[in-house]
Amino acid sequence: QNLRTTHYANGTSIALGSSTSTTTAYRYYPNNSSSNVSTYGYLYNWKAVMRNSSSSSANPSGVQGICPNGWHVPSDAEWTQLTNYVGNQTQYQCGSSSTKIAKALASTTGWSSSSTTCAVGNNPSSNNSTGFSALPAGFYSGNYYYFGLNAYFWGATEYDGSNAYDRNLNYNSAYVGGYYNNKSYGYSVRCVRD
Repeated sequence: QNLRTTHYANGTSIALGSSTSTTTAYRYYPNNSSSNVSTYGYLYNWKAVMRNSSSSSANPSGVQGICPNGWHVPSDAEWTQLTNYVGNQTQYQCGSSSTKIAKALASTTGWSSSSTTCAVGNNPSSNNSTGFSALPAGFYSGNYYYFGLNAYFWGATEYDGSNAYDRNLNYNSAYVGGYYNNKSYGYSVRCVRD
């Protein structure tokens, strides 16, 4: 499930944001509605996710960051390990393609519909064979975007001074995307058990 904490493991609270920042840790309501938190968790900027930790490309990342004790923020290498594993299991592939695995990772509810074969929004009741349950919480970048359309997850790996790597799913796509985006954006977070 998506992280929905309002504080770090040591009890320090994470402020509810109403603007973007790369220097202040913020959390945001998905689609600017507190009623979405119970299902979708919060969106967090990269500052909140990392909690003053350095970028990590290691596997495991070694970055507790925003995660509870005994858990860590996955590095880009850990995300790649996950998608490679899922892609190599025939039961998780769509159309016998090792890259068309988004449906296997996406939740069965919340997604806009799509007519594209193997897309997350095409017959979503058949999604989530892995149990990962990626939810389309969208993102925050000064405004709220793509709620119901996309899921974005931060990782612990920096691309450069302004950007960090993410993983994302789109209602109209069969693929799991991996890009880098501005650290000020609010994305979902998944913690991995140490």
